Amino acid sequence: MKKGKRYQEAAKLRDKTNLYEAPEALAIVKKAASAKFDETIEAHLKMGLDGRHADQQIRGAVVLPHGTGKKVRVLVFAKGDKAEEALAAGAEFVGAEELIPKIQNEGWLEFDKVVATPNMMSVVGRLGRILGPKGLMPNPKAGTVTMDVAKAVQELKAGKIEYRLDKTNIVHVPIGKASFTEEQLNENFQTLIDAIIKAKPAAAKGQYIRSATVTSTMGPGVKLNPAKF
Repeated sequence: MKKGKRYQEAAKLRDKTNLYEAPEALAIVKKAASAKFDETIEAHLKMGLDGRHADQQIRGAVVLPHGTGKKVRVLVFAKGDKAEEALAAGAEFVGAEELIPKIQNEGWLEFDKVVATPNMMSVVGRLGRILGPKGLMPNPKAGTVTMDVAKAVQELKAGKIEYRLDKTNIVHVPIGKASFTEEQLNENFQTLIDAIIKAKPAAAKGQYIRSATVTSTMGPGVKLNPAKF
């Protein structure tokens, strides 16, 4: 597939054969992001894990110090006092059973994250087929199934991201926007790497992070030196 002129120009900023350290790589990616919108900067980490084995799975969440640059709309499944807490914390949508037909029948998905109190999971479970494939299903490991709904909402709005191993044993996560400073991108990236290293399963063998690439929405990928992590 032929790449556009803008992409080709951006690709000249990096040496394909080189493995960069994170600050330099992020500086190149930021410079290469020349689209007319504020591109998302992402990290893609190829892990030395086999996700088919439960003891080699990684899944968790971390609050990036500078957020993701994206406005996060939060839906909370809760009742009574917990519903009021969620609204007070800034959740855009709060409800219970009455939201099921709206999502199932009307295809309403105008939210980015979902939080639920444990007692609401039997209700939310009915939406598994819709929310699951979109990565929206609340999960205790990600801190989105909790009685402390206020904290969960505040963290999501402050830039909490979820990381998990996909079927090809790669972790894909946003770490900011092209409009961020190099320092902000680097701090977000280091926070992510620290969390992933902390989450290393005991069953992991060999090199844990095999390769790492940072890229912008429309720009070329820049490879990092995983030995530096």
